[in-house]
Amino acid sequence: MTARLDSAQAKAQAAVDKTNKEIEILGSHTKGLYQALTDTQNQFDKIRNIPSDKKLQYEQLKERRLEWKQQVEKITRDSQKATAKSIGSGAAGASMGVAVVTMGPTVAMGIATTFGVASTGTAISALSGAAATNAALAWLGGGALAAGGGGMVAGNAFLALAGPVGWTIAGASLITSGLLFWKNSQAQKRLEDIFVSISNRDVKYYELAMIELKERVKRIIAETQKLKEGIIEIKSFGLNYQKMTEAQQYTLGAYFNLMKSATRLLVNPIKGLQPKYNEQDFEHFMAWSNRSSSTKKCRDNKTAIISLANLLYAIYLDKQDRKVLLKSLRKNTKLLAKLELTKDDLDIALLDAVLEAVDYKTND
Repeated sequence: MTARLDSAQAKAQAAVDKTNKEIEILGSHTKGLYQALTDTQNQFDKIRNIPSDKKLQYEQLKERRLEWKQQVEKITRDSQKATAKSIGSGAAGASMGVAVVTMGPTVAMGIATTFGVASTGTAISALSGAAATNAALAWLGGGALAAGGGGMVAGNAFLALAGPVGWTIAGASLITSGLLFWKNSQAQKRLEDIFVSISNRDVKYYELAMIELKERVKRIIAETQKLKEGIIEIKSFGLNYQKMTEAQQYTLGAYFNLMKSATRLLVNPIKGLQPKYNEQDFEHFMAWSNRSSSTKKCRDNKTAIISLANLLYAIYLDKQDRKVLLKSLRKNTKLLAKLELTKDDLDIALLDAVLEAVDYKTND
């Protein structure tokens, strides 16, 4: 690896580390917000004779927060299991895995808030179930790397949380190893330029995500304080909705709206850390009538296309770049295994499909 590429990847890693710290800060404040919401909800639950339509809305909000809490608890449990497994293999605390080994509920809250909880309560970002949790854990502190690249994350989950998260922390070492396959200095320079561009792009993404994370923390602090003040005021209204004054009922409604906005701060993902290309983008691409890429080729390699689309998102490649990159990727057996591809699967038609998919999204 050249000094230029090494520097670019070091900057990307530094951006990851800063983002991790901000997620931990987010988790500490999220904990207070969740408690304030729970206390406010408990106060609402004590009030009798609330109109049925409003009562239903209260219950729906409560269910959404419960789903988020369950996701936090799942991340915590999976972290503890991963820690126990790492200890058994002698990998605990190794290298960047320290963050995973020492992860507690506060950090788990930060992860759940950062990647968001779907309406079903079982998804982070565009992933679902164990793959989502595993990918998040692997990213926060590079746990998968500390365990030798296995354990928590394998197969699709390894690269699924991509652009910038997955590729920066996990894929970079696999991708850049392709440089070793080239003896031609001109080809190696082209390949290096591509990898440097990817790292520089990711740094920009992380910088934007940091702004979003800090803004989320500010809003959480402000709304937590408002909820705490609201609990005191709501207690003064009594426990019978029908006996409250019109002004009190109106104020109660305002506090419910505050609960809705505060709940969104819990469950809505940080957009800057979302994959740039997801499954929904893929399906839109497949429905495009002017698509030139083969339907069978795309369907058979859906996971690889989504992963590679994230890797190459906003990266310009001319014809020679494509040729050099393709040859490098095809020689990278570890990467092919992670993408569940054979050398024959990864041909120019597949790479062209990836780039066409990205172009369709960015130009749509």
